[in-house]
Amino acid sequence: MEYQFLEGQPFWIVYSALFAIAFVRTQTIYWIGRGLGAGLHRSRWGHRIGDRIHRAEKLINRFGPPVVTVSYATIGVQSAIHLAAGAMRMSFARYLIAMLPGCVGWAAIYSLGGLAVIVAWWNLFLRSPLLAVAAAVLAAAVIAGITVLRRRARKRAEAEDPRRSPEEAPQKTW
Repeated sequence: MEYQFLEGQPFWIVYSALFAIAFVRTQTIYWIGRGLGAGLHRSRWGHRIGDRIHRAEKLINRFGPPVVTVSYATIGVQSAIHLAAGAMRMSFARYLIAMLPGCVGWAAIYSLGGLAVIVAWWNLFLRSPLLAVAAAVLAAAVIAGITVLRRRARKRAEAEDPRRSPEEAPQKTW
């Protein structure tokens, strides 16, 4: 999806707009699902299924929130997951708590260009799964290496100047 109206805008406007888009879209899909679920429960088909619907609702209420959160990192099944959460009457409070971190992550992925990295990695995976896994492991190793080096440098700086209090120590600048 292209968001040309956001082109050239400050990051916070882009991020906020994408967060709002994700929030409104998934709330709309959830409430459409709630309406469909209400119709299902009142239908003959719903009465025929009976207890199986209630068991499915309990399972979705229990195990659904992490699925809702992770669904924002998927392409193609996100809407189906939100529709099912609504149709199976997932508690709105649980859904909202699971949905908010997903919206935060989705907005970050799209506003920071992360989708381009994901698409490039996926294309590499389709051509050579082994090479794609190696690239992911290499990226993780680079991130871990940078983290270790930054921690060592901070500890070394603290050791060189023992008079420095912990409050004066260099702060992380992520």
